Amino acid sequence: MSRQIFLDTETTGLSAEGGDRIIEIGCVEMVARKPTGNNRHFYLNPGRDSHPDALRVHGITSEFLQDKPQFAVVAEDLLEYLQGAEVIIHNAAFDLGFLNKELELIARPPLKTFIGNVIDTLVMAKEMYPGKRNSLDSLCDRLGVDNSGRTLHGALLDAELLAEVYICLTRGQEALLIADDEGEDANGVSVPRMDLRGIALQVLQANAAECAAHAQMLEQLDKASGGKTIWRSAQSGEKAVP
Repeated sequence: MSRQIFLDTETTGLSAEGGDRIIEIGCVEMVARKPTGNNRHFYLNPGRDSHPDALRVHGITSEFLQDKPQFAVVAEDLLEYLQGAEVIIHNAAFDLGFLNKELELIARPPLKTFIGNVIDTLVMAKEMYPGKRNSLDSLCDRLGVDNSGRTLHGALLDAELLAEVYICLTRGQEALLIADDEGEDANGVSVPRMDLRGIALQVLQANAAECAAHAQMLEQLDKASGGKTIWRSAQSGEKAVP
């Protein structure tokens, strides 16, 4: 089954290379597009104050984080949890940059060595809604996801919202999955089979005007190809010339 982890972080600022650190990590697990409840949530002591602009966004004070563990303490639990999963992040470059910096500081390899792959929903949204605002809040509004509880950014809440947004962005894809011989779709979900043999399909015959229009179109295509159309060759018994 496809195991997906929706991940979000909050940080002391915008620059991992400039010394900013992660202060919160939220993870929401879904299997076969359904939440499992097997989530992870960490508050972290970054060893530094948040930039005032960042503090206005997440509202997590240094005093609150003073007794929280450092990243090194939770790293093994986090990596074991993420192992092999498809990780879905909004604006993945930002979160991955911070996670990789935290791993580097404890002499661990980058996150990509532990997980399956990464999907960036910001990239998805820009492809689907070019020229529009594609922040998480904007997508919630556009897709009808209730984000009324999001007065401040929080990693776990944002990961939960992201999971709902992703389901909306990819809705309908599961209908394109072809059931296998075991009666399951590509995610391992049971698919009820329908016996269509008793259904009589109505066949609508083309009328004379439609047949004439079709013949005229074929004639135009044949002229445009210099008489090399496949149906002309088949009618004459000749092999079509490429």
